Amino acid sequence: MLIGVIADDFTGASDIASALASGVDGKGGLSTVQFLGVPTEASPKEVDAGVISLKSRSIPVRDAINQSLAAVEWLLKSGVKQVIFKYCSTFDSTPEGNIGPVAEALAERLDSSQVIFCPSFPANGRTVYQGNLFVHDIPLAESGMAHHPLTPMQDSDIRRVLQAQVTRKVGHLPYQVVQGGAQRIKDALLKDRQSSFVVTDAITDLDLLQLAESQDGVPLVTGGAAIARGLAENFIRRGHARSGVYYNETLEGPEILIAGSCSGATMGQIEHHKASHPDMAVDVDAVMSGQAGVDTYLPFLLENSGKAPLLHSSAPPEVFERIQKKYGRTIVAARLDELFGEIASRAVASGVRRVVVAGGETSGAVVSALGFSSLRVGEEIDPGVPVLVSLTEKPVALALKSGNFGSSDFFEKALNKMVTL
Repeated sequence: MLIGVIADDFTGASDIASALASGVDGKGGLSTVQFLGVPTEASPKEVDAGVISLKSRSIPVRDAINQSLAAVEWLLKSGVKQVIFKYCSTFDSTPEGNIGPVAEALAERLDSSQVIFCPSFPANGRTVYQGNLFVHDIPLAESGMAHHPLTPMQDSDIRRVLQAQVTRKVGHLPYQVVQGGAQRIKDALLKDRQSSFVVTDAITDLDLLQLAESQDGVPLVTGGAAIARGLAENFIRRGHARSGVYYNETLEGPEILIAGSCSGATMGQIEHHKASHPDMAVDVDAVMSGQAGVDTYLPFLLENSGKAPLLHSSAPPEVFERIQKKYGRTIVAARLDELFGEIASRAVASGVRRVVVAGGETSGAVVSALGFSSLRVGEEIDPGVPVLVSLTEKPVALALKSGNFGSSDFFEKALNKMVTL
């Protein structure tokens, strides 16, 4: 294995797995497998890149560190040459962590004296300029992420956000340097040895390729998914791997769609989908009071097989804010995760073969409940979201979408991609 990734949530893992598998030109990169949790067995043969999906974004800091260190130990035993710590392109975190503390622990374990932080993902509108993260043309703290139920981002300056979480000095690589190419980036980083962690500006895909080239041979890189294309290309360029190794398997059969994200993109996708397909909204108050559960919602999904039925708990921020105040933020999230996970598990046991999930936390809950240990990575549906196929006797196709990702017709597009690979 050449590249090992530690991702702090399941959709983020799918995101970077897609980047590694698709490569720079979109025609195929590294042979990639996504592992659900830290594997207990050796990596499958002929795998160039292994992505370990953790659910560590919103858990206590110490737990996130321990899980990440366990992941890096398995990757090192698998012979990886480079480790990527992958977090969301909107740098989802809290003032206490978890991004900074996990990065410090990994840097110490890998003896990395200087590590870049590159969350930019231009294809999805995430860019960094003068150290500030933008969502399209809106500063992060003025975007919908300011109201995220678990990791509200209320400062757009990633340097300040990161410095509040770590003991190492945080520096900045300005856009003027990034534009100068890989060698100029290397020279600037070498000159600024006082900064152990360096937030990098990046606006275009070319910026990311130059940053990736500058990190050839570096033991640890952190960032969003987009920089992984260039990191994979480093190994292909040196002849350590061959490109064009997409894994394709057509899967037909019953389908379900589940949405637990409250992001603007997911809300729009729900509205688009429900205009021509059956949908059912989860009554969160009824779920929290015990008046509604799996048997309330599962029959709707199974009875509408073939019609792309959608079950969703998404609601405007003011509605979810009321519910969270009433029951408690973490309690609501845990109960909905449990509900969606059990629904998905029972649906697959009933013969469902295609599962589409919107929302990072929701995706993590669903995949955990399904009990899959690894997924082969196929083609992209939309930027950052690939088709995944379980390595089981009866394969199941999955699409795990971060809340803010995907076009308005993502749900139907995902189902179609699963049968037209």
